Amino acid sequence: MKVKCPTCQNEVEWKPENKYKPFCSERCRLIDLGEWASESHVIKGESFNQQLTPQIDEFSEDLPPADEDFFKH
Repeated sequence: MKVKCPTCQNEVEWKPENKYKPFCSERCRLIDLGEWASESHVIKGESFNQQLTPQIDEFSEDLPPADEDFFKH
């Protein structure tokens, strides 16, 4: 079976020997990784922090008030 490399669109044989699949080469794989790292590629949806905020707020409500002298030592 042949697929197109997500980076350069060259046809790539999808087989176990191809260690870079679905990419055609390490170069294309690294280009794709760099695009994810620089956030050029993103998956739409809530960020991880947006997902946690309601849980953190809910947890914080159950905590006792902070001791004012705690950090003065």
